[in-house]
Amino acid sequence: MNISIWLTRTRRDGGNFVKKIICNNPTFCSYYQSPNSSTSLVHSHLSSSIMRSKDCGFVGKGNFRFLYSSSSFNSSYVVSVGGRRYKATKAGEQLLFEDDNGNNTFEESKGEEFPGGKIFFTSEMNFLPGSSEKRVQCYRVLDENGYHVSSTTMEHVSKEVGLKVYSGMVSLQTMDKYFYEAQRQGRLSFYLTSFGEEAVSLASAAALTSHDLILSQYREPGILLWRGFTVQEFADQCFGNNAGHGKGRQMPVHYGSKNLNFMTISSPLATQLPQAVGVAYSLKMEKKDACVVAYFGDGTTSEGDFHAAMNFAAVMDAPVVFICRNNGWAISTPVTDQFRSDGIVVKGPAYGIQSIRVDGNDALAIYSAVRKARKMAIDEQRPILIEAMTYRVGHHSTSDDSTKYRSIDEIEYWKTMHSPITRLRKWIERKGWWGEKDESELHSDLNNQVKTAIEKAEKALKPQLKYLFRDVYEDLPTNLIEQEKLLRETVERHPQDFPIDVPL
Repeated sequence: MNISIWLTRTRRDGGNFVKKIICNNPTFCSYYQSPNSSTSLVHSHLSSSIMRSKDCGFVGKGNFRFLYSSSSFNSSYVVSVGGRRYKATKAGEQLLFEDDNGNNTFEESKGEEFPGGKIFFTSEMNFLPGSSEKRVQCYRVLDENGYHVSSTTMEHVSKEVGLKVYSGMVSLQTMDKYFYEAQRQGRLSFYLTSFGEEAVSLASAAALTSHDLILSQYREPGILLWRGFTVQEFADQCFGNNAGHGKGRQMPVHYGSKNLNFMTISSPLATQLPQAVGVAYSLKMEKKDACVVAYFGDGTTSEGDFHAAMNFAAVMDAPVVFICRNNGWAISTPVTDQFRSDGIVVKGPAYGIQSIRVDGNDALAIYSAVRKARKMAIDEQRPILIEAMTYRVGHHSTSDDSTKYRSIDEIEYWKTMHSPITRLRKWIERKGWWGEKDESELHSDLNNQVKTAIEKAEKALKPQLKYLFRDVYEDLPTNLIEQEKLLRETVERHPQDFPIDVPL
């Protein structure tokens, strides 16, 4: 049975209106008149139709309330209000009223089952704000001086984990220092540091297991350090020698390790994000007790692949943890020129992803948040977004001079006042786990390790020319066979144009 409610305005006694119920077999009963108004109520003989005004259908002078309930009908009904028709798939109820100004509004509504879920109606025209003046808060465990802030959600950090995270951060800082200098000396073609962002990679790595798959950008070598990638392996990759896992076919700092579940890094921004969702969905299908963790910077969120990956992950309920290092700069572009929203964290809920903002210079906060996010991703089979607020103290890469677009004072402020390494050191010292002697021995050992690794990598043999074409196909296709032949012929004709340390 289709039923329509038609609202007809009258101008008698203050502009009240008459409501008519029309169905395909209408039978109308008597009219009721309010002692305080000239409004007429039209009643139909429907078993569950109800009319109320407080008890009789009226709320004050000039305000009329009408409630229609159709629970006895299984068929859909249509309500027409002010010329609009609202169709629902289930019987429900609409509570309407007219105020003294003659405005018809919904006071309550059970909503309508649109594709995607039920939506409730309002007569108020409200545009959602583009952004809130109040920014999303940032989860923190340690302040700048290494003291605990009040927190009931911190994960326990053992002495072993705390010291390993700290030594890993110092190792990464030392390695960056020497490799950067080697590039400036012309011994490396390219390098990229993680100065100021060491806590994001090391502390998050500590919160994961070796079974979790990593798809990172190029400021997460700390994850590899945590998982056992040696300083020598870093050096071999950067120098492109025969011992490096890429055999010289990839740019420096584009690490990878199949054994450590660390996918080889790609240069283009955001390409790893949709891939990470696909890998996570495969873990879901195989019911693995693991998740995927995808790392990226704030500049990556300006790429379309970021948005595609977020939506892909949310719709497919993929167990993937997105970790964004919001370090303030996408090369020379500040975050204020990248987006109007409150950073990255607010983008998660727009796609239906639970999200959190964390102090990226607080190793304990990163550890606690990532550990919790991993558990949620696996137990609930859903994606999680973490925005780690930090600062890129170093230049974007050896191809960049950041003093051209930001002040030295700004860099120095973040380097000295918000160092994640200094903050964690104060905490482990206060716990009695670390002292000056330990610090001196660590730096001495690391300096020797990195220097030795660079010297050894620099002297190692370069990969043979044939490896330029190998390790992609099991059986070399004819086009690559032809290319290799042409290249060898060219080298023979112009030997002076090719490096002498590359074996043919």
